Amino acid sequence: MGKIRRLSRNQMRVLKGICFFVDMRFRTKLLKKLHIFAGFGEDCVYGSRNIPEEPYMIKIHNNVFITPETIFLPHDSIPEMLARMKNVKPGTVFPEYHMGTIEVFDNVFIGTGSLILNGVKIGPNAIVAAGSVVTKDVPEGTIVGGNPAKVIGTVDNFIEKRKKMMDRPIDRDPLSKIMKYYWGEKH
Repeated sequence: MGKIRRLSRNQMRVLKGICFFVDMRFRTKLLKKLHIFAGFGEDCVYGSRNIPEEPYMIKIHNNVFITPETIFLPHDSIPEMLARMKNVKPGTVFPEYHMGTIEVFDNVFIGTGSLILNGVKIGPNAIVAAGSVVTKDVPEGTIVGGNPAKVIGTVDNFIEKRKKMMDRPIDRDPLSKIMKYYWGEKH
C-alpha cells in the first residue's frame, strides 16, 4: 500500500460529492486508489456514501462488505461541550478532541445503517446487523445487532440456515416465480 494521504477540507468535500453520485464499485476503487484509509484490503466493497472525516483512523482488511448508509465515527466532540459546561477553555481540563481507530478485519459484512464508533475492532468473520450501533469490539465469528450492538448469533449457525434456503428464488428470477414462491400467486 502507498503512503496514506490526508485530504484538505475542500478536497474531502469534493470527494464526498463525487462518492455520493457514483455506484459502490466505482466508489470502492476510487477510495482505494486515493490511499485515504490507514488500510484498504482486497475484494472489498464500500457501499456507503458516507466518507468519514478522518479516514486515516480506519483500517479495512480483505473481503469486507460495507453496505449503504454505514457511518464510521472515529471521533467525538464531547470534550468541547464539557468544557463549555464547566466554563473552562477547551483543552485545559478535558482533551479538546477525542479520536480513536476503527479496524475491520477479514470477511466482515456491515449491514445498512450501522454506526461504528471509535475504538472498535470488528471480526474477523463477523456480521454487523443492519441498524446496529457498535460501541465495543465484535468477537470473531459472531453476529451482532441492536443499539448498543450485542452478540445475537454465530456466523456458522447463519451459514447453516442459509444453506437450507437454496430453493428460494432470487431477484434475477422471473417475477412470476418470485410471486408464486412468496405469495402463492401467479401474476
